[in-house]
Amino acid sequence: MIQPLASRIALVTGASRGIGYATALALARAGAHVIAVARTVGGLEELDDAIRKTGNAGATLVPLDLSDIDGIARLGAALHERHGKLDILVGNAAVAGPSSPLGHIEMKPFNALMTVNLTANFQLIRCMDPLLKMSDAGRAVFLTSASASHAPAYRGPYAASKAALEILAQTWANETATTPLRVNIFNPGPIRTHMRGTIMPGEDPSALDSPDDAAAFIVPMCLPTWQETRSYYDYPTRTLKKLAEPGLA
Repeated sequence: MIQPLASRIALVTGASRGIGYATALALARAGAHVIAVARTVGGLEELDDAIRKTGNAGATLVPLDLSDIDGIARLGAALHERHGKLDILVGNAAVAGPSSPLGHIEMKPFNALMTVNLTANFQLIRCMDPLLKMSDAGRAVFLTSASASHAPAYRGPYAASKAALEILAQTWANETATTPLRVNIFNPGPIRTHMRGTIMPGEDPSALDSPDDAAAFIVPMCLPTWQETRSYYDYPTRTLKKLAEPGLA
């Protein structure tokens, strides 16, 4: 079986369930060694078992709460020591946060959401940028949401965090446009996940696509043959759009 990601090192956050789990498993099936990051040890162990059943040697499991910003830095140092590079970064982990009018949201849950959804991804960029540039074909994919542009009522902190994440990713893509590193954004849309269920409890989950469906479109964005950068893949419409070229204010 052809494995297009053989010998590649892939870091996936939020890998214990949902889209992160499905993406980590799909990357492993394609031959990658997966660095699986999540808070839930049991979910990581289930992922490792599933990966081993594919014939892959297994994942490196990293139980880490992404609100531990220093822990992300330690992870970067450990990857440098062990592998000397990183080929793939999938920034998937996020929290839904409160569903309330803005005036009713306390600072503590707002800051907690921003730490995981935005600050942790900024720290990942800082710490993984040198490692990705050591790869001959570094690839980074960040998961976003249509909320970033639609600004739905009662979902303000989550929408703001995703809008800011998109700008961070786009900026990084602009800064690395002349290097082999490709940085892109993926919007999965409504997918049958635990987070979706907490936000939309009255929705029929059987009407939604599965995390495996989304992962099947993320994996190609991680391949060395993928040349697009500064792009936004919208899974619900199956369209890829180029984001704006950098310009002067």
